[in-house]
Amino acid sequence: MSAATSSLYIGLMSGTSLDGVDAVLANFSSERPQVLAHSTVAFDTALHDELLALNSPGENELHRAWLAGNALARTYASAVHAVLQAGGVAASAVRAIGAHGQTVRHRPQEFDGTGYTIQLNQPALL
Repeated sequence: MSAATSSLYIGLMSGTSLDGVDAVLANFSSERPQVLAHSTVAFDTALHDELLALNSPGENELHRAWLAGNALARTYASAVHAVLQAGGVAASAVRAIGAHGQTVRHRPQEFDGTGYTIQLNQPALL
């Protein structure tokens, strides 16, 4: 089965607890999606600390944010490999990976009345 016709998808989530990445491998071939496997990969201490620091203004934060995004993508990739292994599925069988990214700044309706939210992610690297 090619990825273009596959009904297998991977979802990734890393929340505000900053403890790691949860991954799920699911089959959407029927009316009821079926979870085939799941895994969790912990953030290393350096990434955890940097993501936490990026929640507040700081020195050289754009540069630091992009480096953290790269490290995050590598951690996401580790979670993908782990869930593929847990499910006994080849990467080529997966149609898509959904990865929202890690929220590092969430300021709704602040400053100009609209506010903003910033998520780090490097989909091309993932």
